[in-house]
Amino acid sequence: MPGFIAHLDADCFYVSAERVRHPELEGKPVGVLGNNGACVIAKSYEMKRDGVKTGTPIWEAKKLCSDGVYMKRDFYWYEVLSRKMLGIVGSFAPSVEYYSIDEFFFECRELSHRTSLAETATKIRDHILAVAGLPVTIGVARTRTLAKLFSDTGKPFGAVAVLNREHERELLSRMPVTEISGIAGRRAVRLAPYGIRTCLDLADADGRLVNKLLTKTGYEIWLELNGTQVLPIRPERAPHQVLTRGGSLMGDVSDPAQLWAWTVRNLERLIEELRYHNVRTDALAISLAWKGGGETGGGCRLPTASDRFDELLDAARTALRRAYVPHATATHMHVIAPELRRGRGIQLTLFDEPKPKLDAVASAKEAINARYGRFKVRSGATLFLPKVYRDPATDFDICDVRGKVCF
Repeated sequence: MPGFIAHLDADCFYVSAERVRHPELEGKPVGVLGNNGACVIAKSYEMKRDGVKTGTPIWEAKKLCSDGVYMKRDFYWYEVLSRKMLGIVGSFAPSVEYYSIDEFFFECRELSHRTSLAETATKIRDHILAVAGLPVTIGVARTRTLAKLFSDTGKPFGAVAVLNREHERELLSRMPVTEISGIAGRRAVRLAPYGIRTCLDLADADGRLVNKLLTKTGYEIWLELNGTQVLPIRPERAPHQVLTRGGSLMGDVSDPAQLWAWTVRNLERLIEELRYHNVRTDALAISLAWKGGGETGGGCRLPTASDRFDELLDAARTALRRAYVPHATATHMHVIAPELRRGRGIQLTLFDEPKPKLDAVASAKEAINARYGRFKVRSGATLFLPKVYRDPATDFDICDVRGKVCF
């Protein structure tokens, strides 16, 4: 029998994680809120039935679901349960891909000659619920693209094994082509004139046409839809080519001091990642999104690759000045290290001198924060963000969950 691939997707993961430690929430409408508690980033099926969607502002959600329970997200806790699930799946499967905090791909094998793949998926699903308290859905198919599509048909708390072409075609005929990860928007528009509107339409299309319209990536999807395994399970994430930290500014920011405070906060988070991954950057860039639409960016090259706060702070100041729009209101920011160099060695310029005192300060700051908690020692520039640092939910974001292949 050829190898089969399974896709595991936790059901309403953030809500389910909250129910693990708050069992009294079972059966109640629950919404998990993002930064600043401004909008719903996850909702239970009970809340979804009341019309609350991902991204719904909290004030609107409370109108739609007045009896709902709304909670701040806690990615520390979600990572604990995510890795618990990962360990359980790893005890059943020889190869597991940590795709995202609530999704895994893994090689699915029958547990014995008496156990079918559907029964294997059911056993894994039930074991996760019993040990971790989390409901999940598992889809098993000939390729990862098919497994991901078919797991959606089993939600919630399903275990689906689609192992023959007739069953595949029947399910694919019901799915819009936009259900496929990587095909949406402009790609779907390119396919429409050729009558390709469902996943089955794409599978039945000529491969040469698909390659022309969607290039190599689309052609690989076409092969996968037709049962040829092209996209492998990746047990290890490939090394980062770019590192970035940022996101929402938790409101509108027009004050230059606050904007600089956010820059420094995101820079400190970025430096954590540079040091963790044992890389330095040759440049720094800042991207800003503005209220009412529009984005600007600025960058700065460094004389030598660096992961040091003092050197990157100077570069951030230059990059921000180039991205800044006077009298405008910013809503989002990203600080980006676009050119990474591996290893701790560094090529000094002719005029550079070692800075042991600054290196010692950086090491002490890193050690204190590792022992006593993130941001216990931070730049004074961030004092303009008191609410941010008083809220423990802001200390750890989904991007801080390391090792995921996606995001």
